Amino acid sequence: MMGSDGTTQAKILIADDERSITDGLSAILADEGYEVEVALDGQRALERLMAESYGVILADLKMPKLDGIALLKELQQRDIPTECIIITGQATVDSAVQSMRQGAYDYIEKPLNAEKLNRVKALIPKALERFALHQKNRELASKLEGLTHYGELTGHSESMRNVYQMIEAVAPSTASVLILGESGTGKELVARAMHSKSERVKGPFLALNCAALPKDILENELFGHEKGAFTGSTNEKAGAFEMAHGGTLFLDEVAEMPPDIQVKLLRAIETRTIRRLGGKKEITVDIRIVAATNRDLQQAIADGDLREDLYYRLAVVEVFLPPLRERVGDIKLLATEFLSRYALENNKKVMGFENSSWDWILAYHWPGNVRELKNAVERAVIMTRGSTIGPQDITPRHIRRNGENAGSLTIQVGSSMADARRKVLLGTFAATDGDPVRTAKLLGVTPAMVQAEMIGIVTGGREEPQRAASGSEKPRRGREDEGRRGAPPASPPRSAARPAPAKVAPKVAPKGKAKAKSGRSR
Repeated sequence: MMGSDGTTQAKILIADDERSITDGLSAILADEGYEVEVALDGQRALERLMAESYGVILADLKMPKLDGIALLKELQQRDIPTECIIITGQATVDSAVQSMRQGAYDYIEKPLNAEKLNRVKALIPKALERFALHQKNRELASKLEGLTHYGELTGHSESMRNVYQMIEAVAPSTASVLILGESGTGKELVARAMHSKSERVKGPFLALNCAALPKDILENELFGHEKGAFTGSTNEKAGAFEMAHGGTLFLDEVAEMPPDIQVKLLRAIETRTIRRLGGKKEITVDIRIVAATNRDLQQAIADGDLREDLYYRLAVVEVFLPPLRERVGDIKLLATEFLSRYALENNKKVMGFENSSWDWILAYHWPGNVRELKNAVERAVIMTRGSTIGPQDITPRHIRRNGENAGSLTIQVGSSMADARRKVLLGTFAATDGDPVRTAKLLGVTPAMVQAEMIGIVTGGREEPQRAASGSEKPRRGREDEGRRGAPPASPPRSAARPAPAKVAPKVAPKGKAKAKSGRSR
């Protein structure tokens, strides 16, 4: 049987020890056009599923050798892709809930009368559609595994593969997309990748920076003007909306757009029509809007800088582009690629980076992200006099002037312990090419603690990883940690510098009083 998209329909497996059930279901589903096979117990069903691909399995809850719940568990553990519908003659709330928790698509109670059979016939197309979607996602994930380039984007870290997956999923749609990320992360490259993967690829891609133009010029650039619309407008001019017809309009730094132009932009997105400055005619436009910003949008909305209704129109889909410091595994790949590009462009035989240069590159936090790294490598290629780039070539002048040596890690006075720990961990993790075992060995902690901290940094939930990491530092800073865990917190360093035994007694007394007081209040 062929699917609605022209692909071959996945097979269906029926697993039940009752011949009357398997024969009846097989005949009904075959009449519906499905290819059906039968297994008379759970073990045989599992063997079939391991050997071949089935879109749906109809499995009895009670079967010899392996029951329905056990079969579901095996499918989960072995990561066998299929959708399972449980058939049970002992339908209870508990069995239904248990089967759904184990990953069942749905369940049907026996006896299979006409009403139940109609429900089976209605469920199977939906289950097959879900199977096909998951299969497509698995194929996409497999294709992106190990991918280092996607369009003009470069990176093979997990966070970048997630970005690639988002682009693949969103590009074919017509939905507006909002790209979030710090300056220099490559938001326009993401927009270009979406355009190139969409059906609009043959149409124009037009980029406009909303922060770079004064209000009057920005409005003119967006909507165009008619002849005589203002002093000096001797000819009519089409705006970005008209010029991007049939393609994609990329609005960078959209949160910097003046509020009154935001109103016109919102109307243009909603009605797909615009009116030139000084014009009366409504012009229909067929464009896709992709916007980007480096602002905290919730704060921008709260401050009145961005209209909330415009935000919801733009952010049908949000794509977050991580900063370079959170994708340390990509830094070497990017730096090497930039080196090759600029050595060729400048006709210089620069073969690579010295080890001390790598130490600095991987330890530096790159606040300007990929743009800053690209500029640093280009400058280094131009300035170097040898065949390799040394630390003096790659380190920016303002950092050298401030005394930050290549290969060192500077932690500002007043930084929190969490920030200091994070910098040390990221620098070491990058220097070991993302090897948690080597990182753990260098830091004197366990690999599990390194992984927990890195997960915390990537997900933003740093509370638990930080506790794990701080506990891991006990062998190196035992006295400091004991002071942090015990009472009084700051006593070890102070007593070492200025022992004052007379001051200890007064500290204990208030604690005792406080306890007594709290006891009375209770």
